Amino acid sequence: MKIDILTLFPEMFKGVFEESMIKIAKEKSLVKIDIHNLRQWTSDKHKTADDKPYGGGPGMVMKVEPVDKALEELTKSVKTKPIVVLLTPQGQRFSQTEAKTFAEYAHIILVCGHYEGFDERIRKLVNAEFSIGDYILTCGEIPAMVFCDAIIRLIPGVLGDANCLIDESFENNILEYPQYTRPADYKGMKVPEVLLCGDPKKINAWQKEQATIRTKIRRPDLLDNNDSCKKQEEK
Repeated sequence: MKIDILTLFPEMFKGVFEESMIKIAKEKSLVKIDIHNLRQWTSDKHKTADDKPYGGGPGMVMKVEPVDKALEELTKSVKTKPIVVLLTPQGQRFSQTEAKTFAEYAHIILVCGHYEGFDERIRKLVNAEFSIGDYILTCGEIPAMVFCDAIIRLIPGVLGDANCLIDESFENNILEYPQYTRPADYKGMKVPEVLLCGDPKKINAWQKEQATIRTKIRRPDLLDNNDSCKKQEEK
């Protein structure tokens, strides 16, 4: 997978993309990430990427020209047409379902918004718009990091054990069951006996039951789209 990121603050990505899973994915050549400073596509000596909004209002607005020129250069000689994503609080809510879809793409370009907003004409240059939640951040760089982390870990070979992905929260619209490790008794807080019994069938049944209970309490909205949980509740 190839990921290009268009940003006004490329230094923000250094620590995040040089540690843990993303670093491993890069070392295995499973993903190639290039960070591009949008200011290199500006035309004035001050490398201006923003300007005052027409009609007045607070703050500054990202200009359309640098984004357009950057996308033209990054897509003019590629074999596979990339999908271009704009990170914005007005976009579609990003979820595990979307993460799985984007993990299948060969080339993704992420455009990070900034300042008060961006020129509306930038929307005509992208294929999709995504938000990571109903709150406002100072920039689109952090959502871009979240976006990358969510999809890269789904690329085959990135995680050491592919089975780690099967029972995770939000897979099949259900939260993950409670997890425990040694010691079995810590300050009177004990691991459920069923997990120590050694019977895979009993353990699996307990895990499914606990996952359903946890989802029902914490995220009942997920159960509306979970057929297996509906059948379990009808029994």
